[in-house]
Amino acid sequence: MDRLLLTLAIAVFFLLCCWAMWRGWKRKARTQSVQVPVFADIPDDLGEPKLEDSGLYVSTTTAGNWQDRIVTRGAGVRSNATWRLYDSGVAIERDGAQDFWIPAEAITGAKLSGAIAGKVMGMDGLLVLTWLAGDVPLDTGFRGDPDVYPQWIEAIHAKSEGSAQ
Repeated sequence: MDRLLLTLAIAVFFLLCCWAMWRGWKRKARTQSVQVPVFADIPDDLGEPKLEDSGLYVSTTTAGNWQDRIVTRGAGVRSNATWRLYDSGVAIERDGAQDFWIPAEAITGAKLSGAIAGKVMGMDGLLVLTWLAGDVPLDTGFRGDPDVYPQWIEAIHAKSEGSAQ
């Protein structure tokens, strides 16, 4: 009988912990839904992409804080994705999650990183795009083909420098 009670107590404690994590995730999403603007939908008629890569959309975080995951409106859902760079911005098409658009004028940079919420890699295994959603600076991490990362970084820096002039 003692063993049964102990087992039930552990099971209840585990379920209570799971419930608390779920509540925390929901509370964070509710708070962020006020702070972070809605991500734009991908526009029609974009033409041919300049670059394209498939891989894993890891997460979006507040810029410079690799562990502060944005969870509102499905942005915290890790999924397979395709990124496409156009003259007017970047389209992120995700499997099983909402697609979104990052306008070119909102992009402030791109870099390699070893970590972002949900994924820690060795030596610069992630491509991180820094951009503004309204006035909120964000980092979006992607794990794709590391051989094309330099092309992405060069193209995004060229766009950023061109729009700053």
